[in-house]
Amino acid sequence: MSRDPIALRRAVLAAARELGFELAGIAPAQALPELQAFPAWIASGRAGEMRYLERKAPRADAPYARENILHVFPWARSVVCCGLVYNTAQPKSTAPAPPGRGWISRYAWGDDYHEVLLAKLRRLAEHLRAAAGAAAGEEAGEDRVYVDTGPIVERVYARHAGLGWIGKNTCLIDQHHGSQFFLGTLVTSLLIAADSAPEDRCGSCTRCLEACPTQALQPYQMDARRCIAYLTIELRGAVPEALRPAVGRHVLGCDICQDVCPWNRRAPVTDLAAFQPRPGLVNPDLEELAAMDETAYRERFRASAVKRAKWAGLRRNLALAMGNSRQARFRPRLQAWSESDDAVLREHARWALRQLEPSDANP
Repeated sequence: MSRDPIALRRAVLAAARELGFELAGIAPAQALPELQAFPAWIASGRAGEMRYLERKAPRADAPYARENILHVFPWARSVVCCGLVYNTAQPKSTAPAPPGRGWISRYAWGDDYHEVLLAKLRRLAEHLRAAAGAAAGEEAGEDRVYVDTGPIVERVYARHAGLGWIGKNTCLIDQHHGSQFFLGTLVTSLLIAADSAPEDRCGSCTRCLEACPTQALQPYQMDARRCIAYLTIELRGAVPEALRPAVGRHVLGCDICQDVCPWNRRAPVTDLAAFQPRPGLVNPDLEELAAMDETAYRERFRASAVKRAKWAGLRRNLALAMGNSRQARFRPRLQAWSESDDAVLREHARWALRQLEPSDANP
């Protein structure tokens, strides 16, 4: 076995391919220039209620953990970044849908991606340790694996690992795979030969900026407080009234800025069983989702990323989608919710009922 950085690179990338990752590369574990703007972004309030992004590093001067990976992992030398495609051969959010249908973000149609990727990353870490000589009893150093949950701005390290460029919609984009892939990271104390960041290929295109219903995007910047994904998943209280019409039929997440991106036009799809859509989640029937009680909700979305929105959040989102549908047939459900003990649901149901008033003649 070898500790040679180039040999380790070959070994870990070969293992990543064997494990099914479509994209993989190595970034240096160091402060990266894109993260210099992170404190100002937090200070501006554009992170909304995502307080976990404000986690401090365990140092006396207490910088943000996500400013520099070495603030949290001073032993780190390399970051192995991996991408797993979740795109499937199903309609886009921007395609016409039957009346009364909602939208659940594509990434949440199958099994919870956290567990799928973490299992693969743990096996990848085993391969790396073996390649570094741990199988012979030699200590292979420290490592950590993360999918969304670590103190790492994953897309920035993934860019420097060569997995893609950060587009104007702030998503990581690869010219062959588009942007609909999950990211996972393996932080290691081993020195592995690194890749380099690809060039930005967005050019003069502004389709994602123009398509965003809430104007959450400026070139390469996002105000999370206006993002539909944030509003329907991360936000726990009331959705600001001015933004409610723009939420449209979205009941969990939003794919619009990716669905209009030219790089996703011919992006490959996955055959991984875990990411194939569960029944009823592509253009879901709003009334069918609203009819679930909490027990049915927990059972239906067991091991699903949909649970990130919580039971209360999903019903709040359904109330908005029903109101925005202008379908009078949703009135009985909204009327019942308008008397709910849940103050947030009650407020949103009453708002939705007011949206139905001009369209009571609609079936």
